[in-house]
Amino acid sequence: MGQLIVGAAQRAPLACEDPLEPFASDVRATLAAHPEIEVLVYPELHLSGTEHLAEADRAVALEAAAVPLQSVFVETLGDIARQHGIWLCPGSIGEITPDGAFANTQLLFAPDGTLRAAYRKMFPWRPFEPHRPGTEFVVQPMDGRDSVLGLSICYDAWFPEHSRQLAWLGADTILNIVKTTSPDREQELVLARANAIVNQNVVVSVNCAGPIGRGRSIVVGPEGFVMAEAGLGAETLIATVDSDRIAAIRAAGTMGTNRVWSQFQPGDAEIPLPAYAGRIDPTNWAPRNPRTP
Repeated sequence: MGQLIVGAAQRAPLACEDPLEPFASDVRATLAAHPEIEVLVYPELHLSGTEHLAEADRAVALEAAAVPLQSVFVETLGDIARQHGIWLCPGSIGEITPDGAFANTQLLFAPDGTLRAAYRKMFPWRPFEPHRPGTEFVVQPMDGRDSVLGLSICYDAWFPEHSRQLAWLGADTILNIVKTTSPDREQELVLARANAIVNQNVVVSVNCAGPIGRGRSIVVGPEGFVMAEAGLGAETLIATVDSDRIAAIRAAGTMGTNRVWSQFQPGDAEIPLPAYAGRIDPTNWAPRNPRTP
C-alpha cells in the first residue's frame, strides 16, 4: 500500500508524424526489461518531436500534431496502458482545447486505460513556447495505494509556488516531465532537489535524452537526497516511492529536525502574501487529503 515503483524513461523525442507505433514498442521493451514498474513516465512532448524538420517548419508541425483529449490518438495511448496494466504518463501532447486553444498537456492513464488526469502547463517557457498557459493544478490519488501524484511540466519547476501547491493538495510525488535542450539542466537539478526538500516529497524529473535533450533525469527523495540519476543517453531510472517514509519524515522532520508542514502554533497570526493578494492561514497549513471531498 505504501510503496510504488516508478520508472522514468529518458528517451529522445519521437517524430510527430507517426509516434504511436514506436512508442508502444518502447513501452513493451521497457516493461520487458523492468517488469516491476507500476508507473512509467516519459518526457515532455515525447510524442511531438520536430527536430528532424527544418527549424522554420517546426512550430507549424508542432501545432498540426495537436489533438483533442477526445481523440483516437489519446484512446490509443490509453490502450497501451491497459495492455500492460500500468499507470502511464506518455509525457505531454499538444492539445486542442474545447475552446480551440493550443495547450501543452500532460496525460496520466490508469491501468484500465482510462485517462485519469490531464494537466495543462501553467508556465510555458516564454517567449519561446507558443502554448496557452493552463490555470488548474492537478493531483491524482493512486487506486489502492497511499501515493498521490502531482503533475508538473518542465519550467513549472522554476516557480516554487507550483510545487508547493501540489504538495498542499496532497501530492507526495511530483512527476515533472521535461524537454530541456538548453544549457540550464544543471540549474534544474538544483531545483528538483530544492522542491523536494521544501515540500518533503519525491520529485521525479524526466528529461529527454541526447543528442536532442540534455538528459540527466533525476529522482529525488523527500530529504533532498538523489535516489537515481541518468546520464545523457537513453536510460530508464527505477525508484521506489515509499509514502509511509514520506509521512514519517513530515512528522519527525527533515533529518529529524525541520517540520515545515507543522510550522504554525495555535494563535499564530496570518502571514500576508501581497504578491498574490493572498495569505498563509495557520489554521489551513497542512497537506490536503485529495480523497476527501
